[in-house]
Amino acid sequence: MKLFRNKYLIDSFVIGAALFSMFFGAGNMIFPPYLGLKAGKEWLLGFLSYYAADIGLALMAIFAQIKNRGYSKLLRPLGNRMSNIFIFAVILCIGPIISIPRTAATTYELSVLSLAPNFNMSLFYIIFFLAILLLCIRKSAVVDIIGKILTPVLFIGLLFLIIRGIINPLGSIELPSRSQSIIGDGIEAGYQSMDFLAAIIFGVFILNSAEEKGHTTQKSQARVAVGSSVVAGTGLLIIYLGLTYLGATVSSLYNMHISRTELLIGIINGLLPGKIGTIFFSIIAALACISTAIAITSSAAEYFSKITKNKVRYEIFIVAICIFGALISSLGVEQLISLASPLLSVIYPPILVVVVLSFISSRINIWCIRFAAYTALLVGILEISYLFSINISFLEALPFYSLGFGWLLPSIIAGLTGQILGKFLSNKERI
Repeated sequence: MKLFRNKYLIDSFVIGAALFSMFFGAGNMIFPPYLGLKAGKEWLLGFLSYYAADIGLALMAIFAQIKNRGYSKLLRPLGNRMSNIFIFAVILCIGPIISIPRTAATTYELSVLSLAPNFNMSLFYIIFFLAILLLCIRKSAVVDIIGKILTPVLFIGLLFLIIRGIINPLGSIELPSRSQSIIGDGIEAGYQSMDFLAAIIFGVFILNSAEEKGHTTQKSQARVAVGSSVVAGTGLLIIYLGLTYLGATVSSLYNMHISRTELLIGIINGLLPGKIGTIFFSIIAALACISTAIAITSSAAEYFSKITKNKVRYEIFIVAICIFGALISSLGVEQLISLASPLLSVIYPPILVVVVLSFISSRINIWCIRFAAYTALLVGILEISYLFSINISFLEALPFYSLGFGWLLPSIIAGLTGQILGKFLSNKERI
């Protein structure tokens, strides 16, 4: 029994460490300091809203998958066709279109330019994705590569930086918030990190990893998945809190025109001046981005291979994703973030609705979930249309619109309507 308990703890820690590195990538490094810069004295409130929208929702998505044994059953209330479309859209967003290229672009801007400003960008992207290809080609080794090798170095390095910033802060936190809604900014930054969407895929990744390590029963797999989620969530709590604080300490030194990557570089150079600081920072930034790129590339390739019923092998998709990522990375970090925003506004809300309602699925009917999710999707599409100057300004009158939750009240009303109408509609489809 003691041996089993030790194995559970060790496996939970290894998989949790891997999960930490999967989540802590490109966006997670650059968003918290910028949020702290903008929040000033209200940096803690900004951090709490960011963490809730980022890791809070991500852990909820993982627990929902543990309950449902994967994303297929979780999204089943949307209908088979729509659930497949949503998963495909999620994979594209967190994979080839945005997240994977963003890891490469961030590594180039944060690491390579710091050490070798004249290094050819295209050559770097070829080298970066060649490395990702080699590290992903054996999918059984992905968890151990990340959890046992990359994560300890990454976590210890960031913790050292944060402790140094606490002992010798770069400035005093005196300025008030420069944001109209710091909670809204925190939530938006949490959205932009895309960890909630990534968790839809990582949940399956965790369960599969637990099974590969000898946990064959559903109960033991769930136990390891929960334990690893707690390990990852705690580690991310410490690092995000510290990075947000570091951003707040320089709120009187920088204005809001500075880019996210420039701000992070400025903080590092301030805390670790000279060549040592540059090298240290470059290594940490590269590790953060590489670990996330490995996890997402592997997960995306496994999904694409699965939908072809393994007619196209996992290794082929690894190669294809790496080639595509190398091509699109040249857009740069800020451009990729701008590209992500409208896509996330459409995809996030309906999936979030399904995840939340999955915890009470035994008490509601399928039409409640379907009406609520499709309403959230519709509001998201209208919001994007409004951003592109289509005259639907009534959206601003929706409660919580400024916080990015304009879809919330309409979805609640639609869900209640679906619950009532469900008594008269066909109930052949079960949750």
